[in-house]
Amino acid sequence: MAAAWQRPYLNIFKHFRVEEWKRSAKEGDVAALTDTRMKGTIYRIRGSNPASSYLQLPRAGTQSLGLTGRYLYLLFRPLPHKHFLVHLDVATEENQVVRISFSNLFKEFKSTATWLQFPFVCGAASEGTARRGVPGAAPADVRWTCLVLDLPSILALYLSRRHSHLRGVKLCCNLLVKNLCTSDLLFEPGVTFTKARLGDLSCRGVAPMPRELAFPVPRGKKWHDLYDYIRFPSEGAKLLHNSIQKSFPHPVAGDQVLEEPGHPPTQTVTLSRAVCDLSLIQHTSSPKAVPHRCPAITKSIPEVHLAVPGPLGAVPAGDPVLEEKQRLHSVGDTGQPQPLGDGGIHVYAHRRRGQTTRAVPGLEEGLVPDPILKLRTIIGFGGCSTKWALWTQDSRAVVYPCHAVIVALLLETGEQRFFLGHTDKVAALALGGTGTVLASAQAGPRSLGRLWDFPTGACLCLFKTDLQSLLCLSFSHSGAVLCGVGRDVHSKMMVVVWNTAQVTCGGVVTVLAKAHTDADIQAMKIAFFDDTRLVSCGRDNIRLWRVRSGALRSCPVSLGEYHSLEFTDLAFEAGPAPEPEDRALFVCSRSGHVLEVDYKNICVRSARRLLPAQPQGDGQEQAGSSSGPGIAINSISMSLTFCATGSEDGYVRLWPLDFSAAVLEAEHEASVSSVCISPDSQKVLSTTAAGALGYLDVQARDYSTLMRSHEGSVLGFSVEGKGKQIATVSQDSTIRVWDLASRQQLYDFSAAEETPCTVAFHPFWEMLACGFDSGVVRTFSLAASDLLLEHKQHRTAVTGLTFSPDGNFMFSSCLQGTLALYRLAARKIQVLRVVGNVVARDAGSGVDTLVVSGDSRLLAFVGPSKYVVTVMEACSLDELLRVDVSILDLHSTILDSAVKVCFGPVPQGELLVSTSSNKILVLDAKTGRLVREVSPVHKLSCSSLALSKDGQYLLTAGDKVIKVWDYRMRFNINFQVFIGHSEPVHKVAFTPNQEHVISVGDAIFLWDFLAPPPVKSSPARACSPVSTLVLRSDSSSETPKDVSETPRQTVPLPLLSSPPCLDISSVHPAGFQSISSESDREEEADVPDSSRKVANEHKDASVIVVESEGNEEPVVRPKVRQESSRSPEKTANEPRKATKTPKSQCSIRPDSYRHFTPRFKASVLPQSFSSPPAGSEVLKLKAVIGYNGNGRGNMVWNPDTGFFAYSCGCVIVVEDLHSGSQNHWLGHAEEISTLALSHHAQVLASASGQKDGDSHCQICIWSTQDGACTAELFHHETQVQAMAFSCDDRFLVTIGDYRDQTMALWSTHTYELMLSTRISEPLHDVAFSPFSHQDLACVGRGAVTFWVLEQQGAAVRFKVQRAPAPDVLGLVELTSLCYGADALLYSGTNSGQICVWDTETNSCFMTWEADEGEIGVLLCRHQRLLSGSNTKRIRLWSVATVQELRLKGPNARSGSVLLEHEITLDGTIVSAAFDDSLEMGIVGTTAGTLWYINWVESTSIRLISGHKSKVTEVCFSPDESHCATCGEDGSVRIWALGSTELVLQFQVLNQSCQCLAWKPRPVGVWPFPGESQHVVAGYSDGTVRVFSVSRTEMELKMHPHAAALTAVTYSTDGEMILSGGKDGIVAVSSPRTGMTIHVLADHKGSPITVLQCTRKQYHDLGVEGGELWLATSSDRRVSVWASDWLQDKCELLDWLSFPAPAGPEGLDSLPPSLAAFCPWEHGVLVYVGFGLQKEALFYSLRKKQVFRKISLPAFATSLSLSPAAPFMALGSNDRLLRLLRLQPCPAGAPQDYPGHDDTVQLCRFAPSGRRLLTASHSAVLVWELT
Repeated sequence: MAAAWQRPYLNIFKHFRVEEWKRSAKEGDVAALTDTRMKGTIYRIRGSNPASSYLQLPRAGTQSLGLTGRYLYLLFRPLPHKHFLVHLDVATEENQVVRISFSNLFKEFKSTATWLQFPFVCGAASEGTARRGVPGAAPADVRWTCLVLDLPSILALYLSRRHSHLRGVKLCCNLLVKNLCTSDLLFEPGVTFTKARLGDLSCRGVAPMPRELAFPVPRGKKWHDLYDYIRFPSEGAKLLHNSIQKSFPHPVAGDQVLEEPGHPPTQTVTLSRAVCDLSLIQHTSSPKAVPHRCPAITKSIPEVHLAVPGPLGAVPAGDPVLEEKQRLHSVGDTGQPQPLGDGGIHVYAHRRRGQTTRAVPGLEEGLVPDPILKLRTIIGFGGCSTKWALWTQDSRAVVYPCHAVIVALLLETGEQRFFLGHTDKVAALALGGTGTVLASAQAGPRSLGRLWDFPTGACLCLFKTDLQSLLCLSFSHSGAVLCGVGRDVHSKMMVVVWNTAQVTCGGVVTVLAKAHTDADIQAMKIAFFDDTRLVSCGRDNIRLWRVRSGALRSCPVSLGEYHSLEFTDLAFEAGPAPEPEDRALFVCSRSGHVLEVDYKNICVRSARRLLPAQPQGDGQEQAGSSSGPGIAINSISMSLTFCATGSEDGYVRLWPLDFSAAVLEAEHEASVSSVCISPDSQKVLSTTAAGALGYLDVQARDYSTLMRSHEGSVLGFSVEGKGKQIATVSQDSTIRVWDLASRQQLYDFSAAEETPCTVAFHPFWEMLACGFDSGVVRTFSLAASDLLLEHKQHRTAVTGLTFSPDGNFMFSSCLQGTLALYRLAARKIQVLRVVGNVVARDAGSGVDTLVVSGDSRLLAFVGPSKYVVTVMEACSLDELLRVDVSILDLHSTILDSAVKVCFGPVPQGELLVSTSSNKILVLDAKTGRLVREVSPVHKLSCSSLALSKDGQYLLTAGDKVIKVWDYRMRFNINFQVFIGHSEPVHKVAFTPNQEHVISVGDAIFLWDFLAPPPVKSSPARACSPVSTLVLRSDSSSETPKDVSETPRQTVPLPLLSSPPCLDISSVHPAGFQSISSESDREEEADVPDSSRKVANEHKDASVIVVESEGNEEPVVRPKVRQESSRSPEKTANEPRKATKTPKSQCSIRPDSYRHFTPRFKASVLPQSFSSPPAGSEVLKLKAVIGYNGNGRGNMVWNPDTGFFAYSCGCVIVVEDLHSGSQNHWLGHAEEISTLALSHHAQVLASASGQKDGDSHCQICIWSTQDGACTAELFHHETQVQAMAFSCDDRFLVTIGDYRDQTMALWSTHTYELMLSTRISEPLHDVAFSPFSHQDLACVGRGAVTFWVLEQQGAAVRFKVQRAPAPDVLGLVELTSLCYGADALLYSGTNSGQICVWDTETNSCFMTWEADEGEIGVLLCRHQRLLSGSNTKRIRLWSVATVQELRLKGPNARSGSVLLEHEITLDGTIVSAAFDDSLEMGIVGTTAGTLWYINWVESTSIRLISGHKSKVTEVCFSPDESHCATCGEDGSVRIWALGSTELVLQFQVLNQSCQCLAWKPRPVGVWPFPGESQHVVAGYSDGTVRVFSVSRTEMELKMHPHAAALTAVTYSTDGEMILSGGKDGIVAVSSPRTGMTIHVLADHKGSPITVLQCTRKQYHDLGVEGGELWLATSSDRRVSVWASDWLQDKCELLDWLSFPAPAGPEGLDSLPPSLAAFCPWEHGVLVYVGFGLQKEALFYSLRKKQVFRKISLPAFATSLSLSPAAPFMALGSNDRLLRLLRLQPCPAGAPQDYPGHDDTVQLCRFAPSGRRLLTASHSAVLVWELT
């Protein structure tokens, strides 16, 4: 229902003041006109492109209209013979934005989850002028139309979603608009107000159209004869062409009142299938009159029958009226409300577990109970000041402020009572003499005061104090007068006196008098005997005040020699006196003086000075007149028998009235701010500057602390596992532990010269972990109050610290982004892993920086940047998921960043992320999919969020408030707001038992959570698959066996339980093996313990046999040593049920760069294309420039034969290292991941992804002699990670990537699959032993797997043994391996270690730290070892002594390994091939470079170069000896075409080079050797740089653009540079002077895609100048210009706009608009781009028309025309290069050339037309025309 301010309707144009264009936006031809027929202002929107002419509300896309009305009324008229378009952005209750579009350009209905497109059929005034039911341009006599859109019904019918509000409207050309309106009422335009009253239509929800929104109807005319009325969705009979008929209102005929269109008779609407064609078809038939009838009460509810599966549940009992009526059926299982009419009651149907229940709005409007939180306890005191604490009149309670809350604490029970209402810190308190009225005032520029009824806690009134900073308040004894002291806006001291006598009777506070004073005032009190008299004291003064006749006057007390003292407090003498004025006044000072003032005579009676204890005395303080330093007194209080003082030295002292000696004192930790003697004189209340509050019992001589508090803001907290204690960390550099029941502080931790940052309780042990700003993490034992351990894994402040819920792990992070994982066992903490640069440095700090899921399996945090949320496996820190939250909101114009994260309920697997744009995103923790969005959550970003254990309630903190949400968002109002904090709330959380909520910020707030306790699951529900998964035993919590600091001597048993998987939809058997196969049977034994072991008589304790017999699938048989506790006979004879091993579903990319990940590509190679017949190819691939640094092991070299090959995209390049000539093997369609060369160098194996829609990867077998593909192998499903040939080349082994997780063995004789095995953990590398074709090894997560191949006839089997890495390495990935000398195997890890294994015992006997990063490449030849890592280094090691050390076992040390050489290259090492002595070889890096390495000469020579990132432009030099390329990495590279070598490179840091051009040779000038060649390049910062190729330097830098450049070219004579920017601006600059001569803004708003110059051939074009040039922009517009730069002439010759349908995804995702002058047909240009058809258009500049069209199979992404021959080259998104011969006409048969693995984004002919350059991502291909 619409908000109150939007009722009964809202005129949108009027409310948002469209005519001022401040809250709305217009673009293109939008004008306000006065229409005489419409009798008012209308808006005309016209143009050829809907994207460039529109009227938009609101102005910015990030804003929202927030209109909640059900109906949207649009009064408009389409322009004749034109197409129009309207977009409506509607928000659902799930905060999903749905775009509803309608246009007469659409031909059919289209629907997605976020977009509905409806065709609109325009009607005409006469039936014969328009085709019925057919969309198209508006007819000539199209009429004004009133379109009524029922937004909730549209969303419910087509998307099953609930409507929330209208977010935005965009009216695009071509139409006239009169107005927009929203309302909950159904307006009938044909009904007048008079007839509406007579017909009583208002009771049926129908109202006449408001006058300001109605179309004018001349006298004697009828509305429906002049205008059209459409209501959508409509009800009634079906239309043809699968259109859904709309319900049309019927006009009034004569005195007859029509039936309400919203309430037709009971109808049945059947939807038997998905709507595939839907039109908004305008109704133009004549209105029908119906007999007049009185409105009747609705007797039935319309039935809605839907063809959905499953039975329909019955309506439950509860409403006898509805039970007797028609039954309502729900829409699917969505639980979405279905509007049934326009009036009466709305009944919503919700399906829950097969039942249809009924909920009537109003019964459940929000969370219950209301309020759901009740403030129970506040731990804290002070805030603005610590001097205010008062006794109640009965001395049984204490009143004090805690920031913005006033607390009354009952001493006997400890119960707190709260006065809530202040929005800022309370600056002063005062309690009336009778104890019934409490006065308070808050700090801040708007210092508001409040008067409270103290017994009830109700606020009596609120008043302005007119003071900026209030210092003190004082109540008169009667409570009728209140005075306050503070400073005004000019910082002058001011005293204000208020009359409060009438407040208790309902009156207001009035000002009696006020006055400014130059005197300093520290304290002021009203005399108890006279409400009109006051006393104040301050620096150098004591003054008496009096109110008389509305004026406030004062006189000073003569101080004499004490005139220079700083007086701090005052108190009247207690006890009887003959006259009240005879009472003495005591004033204290910071010098220790206490002055007794005669109030009546306005003079000082006596002065005493309180001195510290003298050594010769009895230790008591004395009063006297000594000149020594006195006790600085801050406060004084008087009783009948004694005086109390509070001093700066931290003592509360009790004195007799003569101040002879202190009789009692109490020492505090900080200076005492105030003292107050109770009315019964039994207790003395004191406060300290450190925030402590307590009282001294005079008779018992005992001191009791009532409250302690942090001195700074509380940054975070952690609750002890039982919920009895809480630890907090604060800005005051302390960590404190509190008892929640008593509010008492138990412990206070601090470190010298260190500031604590975070704190965390262990969930079970009495242990507290603290992180400090030095990077140290310390753990304390609370039981022993002692330091346990200290960890120094971080170098900067610790920002995150938490324990896993199961208590097995601890996590910490620091400001540098480092994340550390610790394991807890036997109350000891061991560091398992440290990962750098993963946590965002600007992610903030606190306990909730790192969050762990409830099942302790997942860890989430914000990082590595603030825009990304990362989910890791908690036990290993393996990255599972990254979600970029900045791209989730497609409509936002700002980058959204993550603030806090929180896991949802474990069964649902959801992750909650609060963002900087005040949203909460609910993500799927496994896939990162956005489940729903809550917005807005707070006015500012949400600083903390927490979910209850039962998953029912969500807590959020933001600004200064707390909100409690219904997690499932089931109500109209899904949250409750709670105030109390005066500062931002830093954290909020539930206690472990969910009975309380804790929030911290300015103080610690404990709230009672009043929601019903969570319902415990039934026993039947506990047996669900999810529960089964949770209840599985976790071996990680046990103490590990065989833990040592040296490598194991024997290999332990392999882990037989499956690793944790994210997908919980299927529950694996408890004994899922680590290594499994595609088998239909599995042999296993049953054991009673949780870790299953399979009994067998085999002696080897850790061998798994994989075998294959005949054609059967291989079977995995684990063989484990028998346990003594179990009889072998029982195990061997026990039958087992055959089970099929499920495929592992852990698709988690390992933490290893060695693992291949294909580059994302949106393009797909088509199944068929026009490949040229053999022998008739026009193009021949001459050279490939580049090397794919994204591959792994994708370069091979055999030093004996000289065979050298590498991959670039999907092409295998075979290059002769002597001549530089290339051969190209084309057979793959996808990116090649890896290569393998047989030992005799006769066979090459290459692997890539799925080919031509095949479900398996492609492995090609090539003959190196002739380059023929002899076989194609298909087995792996995703990618092939590594391949290896056996030493005798009889076998080929291939392993899949982390998603495939299979290993296959092939016979190289027949290339048939011999064996396939599935493994539950990803493998990174594989190698055959060089000494035996039966032995091979694989490396993966934390282990090496040794395989022994055994073959008996046709049967093949593997013996498998898994050898874990040494415990000293922790949790690591073994990423690379190679065999060494006899019985040696080397393996590298992702943490930089190299392990050496004895292949006879399959055990690791030594490790050493070989690098700081991951080692991805290892090669061993004889006694030398080469390692390559992601630190860009290759290192050569001498390992001659390792064989000797093999026998020494754990005594081996890395000192025996010598580092011989080291070379740093330009990227991470991904491939390497060396000769037998490791003296020279070739190394590949991720930078796209292949290096020649010579260790003897210590040289590295760049052999093959390429771009690492996307190539943005290519061009030829005028003489075609060189070519130039530029890329997104900011580089401009010059290549020699003869050798494809990199000649020159210009690099600009932190910028992207978007375009470049080579300076042309002037006409008629012959080339000469010393000719200077130049290249111009445009960059993303708007600069243009000119480089001299001959002098290898930058000659000129210009900055003609404010936006990024997108196109640049030279004029034909090379004297001018034309550049185009992303903003559509074209600049003409002189490279000689560096000045910009012309700036053309004709294309402004749309990026320039093409700039081209040519010499003008025709002189009859009607313009002057010898040069033509064109500019093309992405909005499909081409401008043609004629220029004469010497004459400074530039004239527009032609302007072309090419039509296109509305793009579904915006201009950025559409094919580019490209144009070029035709070289062989003068005066003609060719255009390709997004349009109505996929075609190339030829436009004649002379005839001003398109004279030729050539159909294309796909939209072109690049275009080039040959200057020499009539050839046109086109690149497309289907990875093909198409060549067309255009003359003679018609064009010849097209020829399509593969060879690209992605979109062909560039193609450029050479000036001679004999060569062609193409680019696909980073690969550049050189073609020759034959």
